[in-house]
Amino acid sequence: MESGSVFRKHEKSGTVKAKALRKNMTEQERKLWHGFLKSYSVRILRQKVINHYIADFYCAKAQLAIELDGNHHYTEDGLEYDKIREDVLMTYGIAILRFRNEEIDNDFYNVCQRIDNTIKQRLNLTNRQSPPC
Repeated sequence: MESGSVFRKHEKSGTVKAKALRKNMTEQERKLWHGFLKSYSVRILRQKVINHYIADFYCAKAQLAIELDGNHHYTEDGLEYDKIREDVLMTYGIAILRFRNEEIDNDFYNVCQRIDNTIKQRLNLTNRQSPPC
């Protein structure tokens, strides 16, 4: 990562694209958003711009990106791009949870459980690392 790079809440160049992606969510993104994440007890954002990448879903409090992957993610180019992207996000302390679209379609309950468990685990880790007030 270049010296002087900073995590920016809103990277202006990605904002227009992120808004378009929010309006045109995939079937699996809609299912996960409306069926679980939208009403989750910790705030989760859709299509969050981080650096010059866009996370499908992002929980700032737990520093967790949730990615839903269609088949194009499993091509040679897709795997390479995702690896670079994950490396960048990890430099900010952001963990990434990835799910295949088929998991959303066929194992929704377990996907939601895994997200819930990961967020709770990361919040506990965060709380333990914070100095007492």
